[in-house]
Amino acid sequence: MPTIGKGIVENLVGYAQKDLTVPLFTEARLAGRPVTLTEANAAARAWMAEVNAAVHSEIHAVPDERLATERGVLAPLPSLRLEIGPPPVTRKVDRLSCVRFASARYSVPNRLVGTTVRVVQDGGRLLITEPATGEVVADHELAAPGEARVLDAHYGGPRPAPSRGPRPKTTMEKQFCALGEPAAKFLVGAAAIGNTRLAGELETLLALAAAHGPQALVDALTRAVAFKRFRAEDVRSILATGTSAPTPVPAGGALVLDLPTPPAPASLDAYRLDEVTGTTTTPDDPTSTATGGNR
Repeated sequence: MPTIGKGIVENLVGYAQKDLTVPLFTEARLAGRPVTLTEANAAARAWMAEVNAAVHSEIHAVPDERLATERGVLAPLPSLRLEIGPPPVTRKVDRLSCVRFASARYSVPNRLVGTTVRVVQDGGRLLITEPATGEVVADHELAAPGEARVLDAHYGGPRPAPSRGPRPKTTMEKQFCALGEPAAKFLVGAAAIGNTRLAGELETLLALAAAHGPQALVDALTRAVAFKRFRAEDVRSILATGTSAPTPVPAGGALVLDLPTPPAPASLDAYRLDEVTGTTTTPDDPTSTATGGNR
């Protein structure tokens, strides 16, 4: 389509005045009535429908038909809204669903991986928006260079805890882990305390399984894990103890007893010596034992 210059625009304005405005106001003046805004808009819409349905002499096409074919290639106009503050920048969301800004990383919803977002610094916050809709998809506090701001909600929930289960490789390790979960917990605990002789101790433990039976060894391993004993000698001692080893149980509730009410204490006069023996003694009595008389 040819470029529209100033002359073409002015010619179009003149054409609208001659073909629309002048006849409309002339008819109203002859009729002795004013032209209302509603009447003027209705006349303008009718005039536009008429002229846009005819073949244009410049483009040799009907404007309505040409507009319908050109709508598919028309792009939205840039926003004329005044922007206050630093201009926004664009960032591409990486495969970790994060963007980098000022040498720091900020998370965004994982549905935006591979897309481009706008990053705007607003005071001490960092706002991340979608360019198409302007929606704020992430709001983070500014981080120092090298730090990261990650929200679990951007990934559909908190990250699952890593699995620390054993990964048996040798035949002996596979045989031991085949005993079940107590054997796996025993291996993890032995590795945690830094047992450097684990390979040799596995051979001893498998020999104990052959001597006492797999189930007895599993019970011993369960007890060893409960008491944090991760040596082969500890398991051997548990097997040697057998069923005589006590099994601790959690403490129960408090024991409440209803104690009997003691009787009221007697008066001190009840413990006088004369009351107990039934005699009366005085300090002047020569036969009193208190004065050292006859015995």
